[in-house]
Amino acid sequence: MSKILIRGAKVLGGDVQDVLIDGETIAAVGTGLEAGDATVVDAEGQILLPGLVDLHTHLREPGREDSETVLTGTQAAARGGFTSVFAMANTFPVADTAGVVEQVWRLGKESGYCDVQPIGAVTVGLEGKKLSELGAMHDSAAGVTVFSDDGKCVDDAVIMRRALEYVKAFGGVVAQHAQEPRLTEGAQMNEGLVSAELGLGGWPAVAEESIIARDVLLAEHVGSRVHICHLSTAGSVEIVRWAKSRGIDVTAEVTPHHLLLTDELVRSYNPVYKVNPPLRTEKDVMALREALADGTIDIVATDHAPHPHEDKDCEWAAAAMGMVGLETALSVVQHTMVETGLLDWAGVADRMSHKPAEIGRATGHGRPVSAGEPANLTLVDPAYRGEVNPAGFASRSRNTPYEGRELPGRITHTFLRGRATVVDGKLA
Repeated sequence: MSKILIRGAKVLGGDVQDVLIDGETIAAVGTGLEAGDATVVDAEGQILLPGLVDLHTHLREPGREDSETVLTGTQAAARGGFTSVFAMANTFPVADTAGVVEQVWRLGKESGYCDVQPIGAVTVGLEGKKLSELGAMHDSAAGVTVFSDDGKCVDDAVIMRRALEYVKAFGGVVAQHAQEPRLTEGAQMNEGLVSAELGLGGWPAVAEESIIARDVLLAEHVGSRVHICHLSTAGSVEIVRWAKSRGIDVTAEVTPHHLLLTDELVRSYNPVYKVNPPLRTEKDVMALREALADGTIDIVATDHAPHPHEDKDCEWAAAAMGMVGLETALSVVQHTMVETGLLDWAGVADRMSHKPAEIGRATGHGRPVSAGEPANLTLVDPAYRGEVNPAGFASRSRNTPYEGRELPGRITHTFLRGRATVVDGKLA
């Protein structure tokens, strides 16, 4: 592999430095580095970050290749600055055996655009009745460390306790989709003033908060790790903050869309805004931003949920839940967190690279930008402003809530172990 010299980038938004990549590794970081026979990337005015890590991606393969494949999903990830993604288990067949997670892992290897770490299902068929082959999935070639029934809640407390006990043996983590099913039957959007005015079934905050409260107590009792997927309410923030104050081993994520969008958008009845958990209130959005800033919420995760056109271009009640997010995630975080002064770029690197890699045990990712480290890197032009145009997405699906909205920032280059996957904003 040839050498690459990234010249004049602001490393983590700080000092301007040069970064020399030699093969798969960062060879040197400093000023005035000599190029020699290296390919030079002019990064003046750009921010250099460690490659982003997404702990919550839906790649849909196997079974729903009409909405996404591992190849198109990882291409979208690379375009978004990601070098590693964790693929959720709600595929067809469900990723609840060693065979299926190894299939997804191998497809990721073949794609070459970013590392794919499969997430194993907690229960067989996501049915919440019987534990999956957790140990076999961990011992497989895929080396699964994160388990989740995302899309469905592990609502049986005994099953959840057993899962926490099982994964503790090998340092795994259960990632919970916190949704009490009985409290959300027929729910279409956040329960509140807007749902009452529109006459749509309400999704109460307590449906999320009650599961989180139960699970942090179970994690404390077992002495195991629990991760809260797509936390969305101010009350959930307070429960996680309380749990951390007790020393409970809990981590939590927030999606970019929950940092920006509110339930007021549902007044349009546009199904692009239909998502699980639902868009909440402005008060919730502000609480989530503050919690991400102070570390109560550990990470940003996209919950990239691609759907084909026909699953969204229909009446609200019949529409699928979910939004694509890989290619816009960093722009939304820049808009909501950096430009508001809540996080600096080092903080973004922590929440979108270091911490998710740590939670998911993504070896070689989320590392410091320093000599001897793997060259998993992304360059972002923070001065860029442009309207979101889904026609240019690498993802196979177009269900973005940001179409036509101006967002800041643009990924110019992504490097996976020293190999460019994105150059000048285009797939390499």
